[in-house]
Amino acid sequence: MRVVSPTVFAIATASAWALTVVAAALLRNRLFATFAGVILGVQGLISVGLFETFEAAWPAYCYLQACTYLHFLSLSRARMRPLWWRTIVSIPALWFAAGTFLAMPVSVVAAFGVDPAVWVVAIPFAVAGFGLLQSLKAPIEDVHLVLDGEPVDGPRRHAHGAPDGDTAPLRIVQITDPHLGPLMSVSRLRGICERAVAAEPDLIAVTGDFLTMESQSNPRVLHDALAPLAAYEGKVFACFGNHDHEAPQIVKDACAAHGIRLLIDDEATLETSAGPVQILGADFAFRDRRARLEALCERFARRPGHLRLLLLHDPGAFRHVPEGEADLVLSGHTHGGQVGLLSVGLKWTFVSGLTSIPDHGFWARGRDRLYVHRGTGVYGFPLRVGVPGEESTLHVHDARPEPA
Repeated sequence: MRVVSPTVFAIATASAWALTVVAAALLRNRLFATFAGVILGVQGLISVGLFETFEAAWPAYCYLQACTYLHFLSLSRARMRPLWWRTIVSIPALWFAAGTFLAMPVSVVAAFGVDPAVWVVAIPFAVAGFGLLQSLKAPIEDVHLVLDGEPVDGPRRHAHGAPDGDTAPLRIVQITDPHLGPLMSVSRLRGICERAVAAEPDLIAVTGDFLTMESQSNPRVLHDALAPLAAYEGKVFACFGNHDHEAPQIVKDACAAHGIRLLIDDEATLETSAGPVQILGADFAFRDRRARLEALCERFARRPGHLRLLLLHDPGAFRHVPEGEADLVLSGHTHGGQVGLLSVGLKWTFVSGLTSIPDHGFWARGRDRLYVHRGTGVYGFPLRVGVPGEESTLHVHDARPEPA
């Protein structure tokens, strides 16, 4: 017997929305209140529209709706929550919110008087469940990138694979976009760092976005998560992502504590078994990116005989790198597109469908090459869907012809 009517559910949702927005404005700031108001407003309308379809499961439906609003309400005083909270509140909330958004087309149809079958409405939530699994674990891969030196009109996707009979490649483990938060615990990021060190690469590159709003309140969180990288001191290099500018000192202190060289428009060099490497790290910037990258490359000229590596969080800035100034650019930021069709063998993602920004994989422009790592964390949309994260070792094969 149902004791919660659609009207009661709608009133409860509207009340929870108002409470969350007011708390966000009073306890955090207006910007977050606006964000929460828009996200929860859309989610609330969709969930109210679908309520009658899930009449038989109304207790679970109400519980999941309550989790969603509790999770956002807790962000008014954002901090890393214990495992029990993440298990019974945050993770169910993120799954339900993602499923609700994916069910938007069904909700629109229902608004016009069409009563969809339960199995039809269940499909978006099943897809979100698959996405939850992809968000909690990333596959471990070996990726071979060939620097062939061939000029390419671009940026465009570029084929990659190991050449036959070349010398030992440069081995890089890239860590990007962990976004410490509900789906990326301290222990999970520690594990990623431990596996990076265990792979014994020539170097480890951390290309930004360490934090979320939950992990900015306690500096110890990031410090503890990155601790395994201290075992690779002198071979770990990092750059800022956009979210790192929200708490830059936390990132700087954590990197300094573990011997991670944070390159903020700066340079480092490293001798490796594959030859010397010159590493540039670009600060993240929204504006004047071309001028800033030109200035960075001019300040640190190419070192003869060195492979030139550029750590650049946002792959959208690849087109602003002066041509010929970066043998290989390592980026993240897009989370591989985060929502897409990679899991069914297609390259399309939400990012590639709506923008010209390189979203994942190997890209080329002129003789410069770019690798966009899919990252491990999520931000914005609640989950990954169809775009798994990535823990990979990059094998960089320098097959460029010797200069005359």
